[in-house]
Amino acid sequence: MNWSDRRQRFRAVLQGSRCVHPGSVFDPISARLAEDLGFEIGMFAGSVASFTVLGNPDLILLTLTEFAEQAYRICRAGSLPLLVDADHGYGNALNVMRTVEELETAGIAALSIEDTALPANFGAAGEMKLISIEEGVGKMRAALAARQDPGLVIAGRTQAISVSGLEDTIARARAYEAAGVDALFFVGLRKRAELDAVAAATRLPLILGGTSAELQDAEYLGARRVRVALQGHQPFMAAVRAVHDTLKALRQGVKPADLAGVASAELMKQVTRDGDHRRWMQDFLTRK
Repeated sequence: MNWSDRRQRFRAVLQGSRCVHPGSVFDPISARLAEDLGFEIGMFAGSVASFTVLGNPDLILLTLTEFAEQAYRICRAGSLPLLVDADHGYGNALNVMRTVEELETAGIAALSIEDTALPANFGAAGEMKLISIEEGVGKMRAALAARQDPGLVIAGRTQAISVSGLEDTIARARAYEAAGVDALFFVGLRKRAELDAVAAATRLPLILGGTSAELQDAEYLGARRVRVALQGHQPFMAAVRAVHDTLKALRQGVKPADLAGVASAELMKQVTRDGDHRRWMQDFLTRK
């Protein structure tokens, strides 16, 4: 697996002039579909990881090991550069170092570390809080120190706009930029005025998540140095609906041959790389 090549391809996106939408992926098959359809990069979110691995809501119940193992399964399935949401780094700054080590080994191209205080403390369920800027800077510096391949992209992430407002968002972004991260990841920006202010106050490539309809114009985003803009994680939700509807139909007596929306044999062969495996069987399991 040429991890460095895909990291350089991710960096090329950051160094470009346009905004791209990543394919939201959650397992090897979804990653291959995204790659076959031409997505430049993939995105593996912490919430989707919790859904996929545990069947639980996004409450920081997933462990680093479980997350890294699923990221590895996604990476080994093809050559799609993968951006992952590493949440708070699974603990303090030393835990962040371990997180970077594990995810870099798993083959990812980029990761984000956020400054949200996670998991929720006793008595603060449902209340979003942030760690201090000083602690956030410490986590960013720890992440950079743990990185072995300089091609691995580390993004400082904050959703301060939803907690403490624009001024604090800019202060955090500047601090993480000064710490040396490669990109800034903002969650929750809703207005062009907010993005304009953030872009004017910083220099690094920007990544956006959880935005509004006002921030969906690709040309505008590109002009504000937004290089990656998430669109949500509909592929996983669509997969859940498809499985639900198929199982329900079968339970209600619909014949397998009459089911709608089932992948064709040709598509299944494509995503399982059936042709490669049959060629290998011919090459390595057949008497010459």
